[in-house]
Amino acid sequence: MDRVATSSADYPQVLDTAMVADMLGMNVQMVRRMAREGTIPAYRLPGGRSFRFFRDEVLDWLKSFPVQAGAEIEVSEDISVVE
Repeated sequence: MDRVATSSADYPQVLDTAMVADMLGMNVQMVRRMAREGTIPAYRLPGGRSFRFFRDEVLDWLKSFPVQAGAEIEVSEDISVVE
């Protein structure tokens, strides 16, 4: 994207992977991985390789992970390095 979005309303209703990554402040590859694994709500057109996302579904998905006061942050140990 050429411009920086200031709120989720600045994004269109249907997003591509790069837009979702930008909106969530994540890496594009991580968003693709989450879509492949079914972690984040995503769609593919028949015969297509790229993912599409509905903005409101992504925001609803994000809202399902609230941070609670005093909660411990859990760090996963299964981090793999790709060279």
